[in-house]
Amino acid sequence: MKHALVILSFVLIISTTAEARDSNRSRERWVEKTLRSMTLDEKIGQMFVPAGAPPGNFRAIDSDDMNTIRRNITEFHVGGYHTFGGDPAANALMINAMQHEAKVPLLITADVEGGPAYVLFGATRLPLAMSFGATGDPQLAYEAGKLTAEECRAIGVNWIFYPVADVNNNPANPIINIRSYGENPESVAKMVTAYIRGAQENGVIATAKHFPGHGDVATDSHIALPVLDVSRDRLEKLELVPFRAAIAAGVGSIMTTHIYMPQLEPEKNVPATLSKTILTGILRDELHFNGVIVTDAMNMGGITKYFTLADATLRAVKAGVDVLIFSPSVETSFNAIKSAVESGDIPESRIDESVRRILRLKAQLDLQNPKNRFTNVSDLMEKVGTRPHRDLAQRVADDAVTLVRDDQHVLPLKPSPDLRVVQINILDNRLGWREGPVGRVLTAELPKRFPKSVTVQVDDQSTSNEFDIVRKLAQMSDVLLVNGYIRVAAYKGSIDLTTPELALLRDLVAMKKPLVYTAYGSPYPLLHLPELPSYIVTYDITPAAELAAIRAITGEIPFKGKLPINLPGMYPIGEGLTAPAK
Repeated sequence: MKHALVILSFVLIISTTAEARDSNRSRERWVEKTLRSMTLDEKIGQMFVPAGAPPGNFRAIDSDDMNTIRRNITEFHVGGYHTFGGDPAANALMINAMQHEAKVPLLITADVEGGPAYVLFGATRLPLAMSFGATGDPQLAYEAGKLTAEECRAIGVNWIFYPVADVNNNPANPIINIRSYGENPESVAKMVTAYIRGAQENGVIATAKHFPGHGDVATDSHIALPVLDVSRDRLEKLELVPFRAAIAAGVGSIMTTHIYMPQLEPEKNVPATLSKTILTGILRDELHFNGVIVTDAMNMGGITKYFTLADATLRAVKAGVDVLIFSPSVETSFNAIKSAVESGDIPESRIDESVRRILRLKAQLDLQNPKNRFTNVSDLMEKVGTRPHRDLAQRVADDAVTLVRDDQHVLPLKPSPDLRVVQINILDNRLGWREGPVGRVLTAELPKRFPKSVTVQVDDQSTSNEFDIVRKLAQMSDVLLVNGYIRVAAYKGSIDLTTPELALLRDLVAMKKPLVYTAYGSPYPLLHLPELPSYIVTYDITPAAELAAIRAITGEIPFKGKLPINLPGMYPIGEGLTAPAK
């Protein structure tokens, strides 16, 4: 019997391997047949992924937005489309309509750094990458990739621009920060590869970004061109570690970064996105990446400050890029490539190389099969934003909360009907909270534990009188719970609180009252306020992070998280106290 089972297992392995070979051959035949059938215009179009209509609601098939999309698909033959989000059902309907318009199946992309609900509201909002880093558990990253793939495919998204493979070793980085898994290259690599496996084993193409590394700059590439002046040796030891791991894990695509690296690129102010030395020389030839190279958005300041759109487009193609996303004008970029091919400046064989890679992604997703190309909108409520998925998000948030400092031994702060608690929410900016007002969960949950509590808020637009009122209120408290909200967002340009906000914090500390400070978003404010007697980090600004924090502060759950970054001169990677749960 034992021998029979061994033989049966061997036969099954052979059979499975044979089926896989047959499937690969079939897909490759589709790729080559499709490529041969294409005109030059159709091939060039495959290299573009424009941004879809603005996020939000249902649109009629003959709306202006849909007419623009239809023109890009039918006239410029774009290979995919990017959704900026909105309602999942409206997106699914729009994506199905777009797929019907396309001669060749479309790749539908989305930025899902905080899970599908980061852009598709109503889906599952996962914590950002640094929360996963704080848990130290790559299995959670795998589950996040799996969850994201399942929900995205249900909506019609099949290519995700995630995970972030950047190593955030610069506390002043205003744009990567909590989007990175952390500061240790090997730990980041483990999280990146786990996420890639979870995503690609469950039906989407993952993207490691931003090559060759965006973690050690203090400039937002959406606004200007950052400079990373490091040697190839330093790059090898730090930035490239997660990308090598991603390639070994079979990641389908890698996104470039708009960063100038003078020790690698000889031409001044040429970002990695437009550098043949970096993309072809390092990524293709040295790291042996054979998947799709996709640009970061071509409308960002890191590109537009020094190059016209036509010039940037041609430089990107010559550097080795396969797909250009968010061109400010698909028509301009399309015509620039077509003219270059017709003049002989770019050989058509170079275009074929990219199109072949793009078609292979589509074949890998089996998009030539209608049941994979289109989505069943009636299934959305059963697959998107479900309770098990929300529970996973909360588990990650719970496990990530990190207690860095508790000098006054305030924690856990046990619920009390008599304790006068003043909660002060300090926002770096009154505007721009894309996912809605922050502090909602804390405001609702605190009175359940401390009936004699009050919550107030200040921000960058608060007046001096408002700050003074907060000071007077704080004087009447028994305990201060201070929550600092510092977003990491494109075009924001900094991760700092305002001067009046910092002055308020210093005055609160000087009162010598029991004070608990929780950092929502950036984990680095302690570097600017080393006098804070306590310090908790959640690494995000979500309701799940708020719930996790209040539960940990009151001893309902233990603090489990460990710092995935250094707080230079203060606390190293791996620091994290454990205040006992009650």
